Amino acid sequence: MGNGWHEWPLMIFTVFGQCVAGGFIVLALALMKGELSREQQRRVIMSMFGLWVLMGIGFIASTMHLGSPMRAFNSLNRVGASSLSNEIASGALFFAVGGIGWLLAVVNKLPSGLRNLWLVVTMILGVIFVWMMIRVYNTIDTVPTWYTIWTPLNFFLTLFIGGPLLGYLLLRVAGVDGWAMRLLPVIMLVALVISVTVALIQGSELATIHSSIQQASALVPNYGSLMAWRTVALVLALVCWIVPQLKGYQPALPLLGLAFVLVLVGEMIGRGVFYGLHMTVGMAIAS
Repeated sequence: MGNGWHEWPLMIFTVFGQCVAGGFIVLALALMKGELSREQQRRVIMSMFGLWVLMGIGFIASTMHLGSPMRAFNSLNRVGASSLSNEIASGALFFAVGGIGWLLAVVNKLPSGLRNLWLVVTMILGVIFVWMMIRVYNTIDTVPTWYTIWTPLNFFLTLFIGGPLLGYLLLRVAGVDGWAMRLLPVIMLVALVISVTVALIQGSELATIHSSIQQASALVPNYGSLMAWRTVALVLALVCWIVPQLKGYQPALPLLGLAFVLVLVGEMIGRGVFYGLHMTVGMAIAS
């Protein structure tokens, strides 16, 4: 029993990966709209460096979960047959296609006709990456706390909670502003409301899941308080993002940076709870 913090490498990998996938979609759509000047486009592409830094941190953390970084290559041995191998392969492909395309764009070696294709393909690969993460956990029918609709919902909600803010932050770093950017906080707000609802429903369902030796609700005894703190962190992030705009000016970059840190804190708490809810394989039943 605990709160899942022992799985911190996976917490970093999944949360960072989902935020990066969402953030890339925001930046890609901004570039594809065609309303940015050439200089703004250049700055937006340069700002994508932040995405790949976060993605790199996530992958480094994931190798620590394996005990030794050298074992990372072994995780690719069963691509197509193993959910874990598919997750690593899809993540590596997203990282490689996105990173190489970004590098070519930075050095002006990516033809303009291919840039939109690169953006679309990378967006799709990002979504596939998140889906493959879900499949690692949501296909284990002997772990009823993960074998539910809440697993894919929570993973994709992280994309919609962290992605818009990360994308907005990087657009502001690039000096971009526009009315469409004001829709991004709304997306996060809707995702947050859904996420809180999911947490409440999932919490109530834990009492119905048990094994011969333990109750799911006992796995994370402070589930309620942890999810409350998660909600507080996410609400504070949203406040940092929205309040300045309600007053008629753009939030400062340090404030946006703080907001994103709060999102990471909140989502890491939620992901820790997720891993803490793992039950003994083969002994759990749902009623």
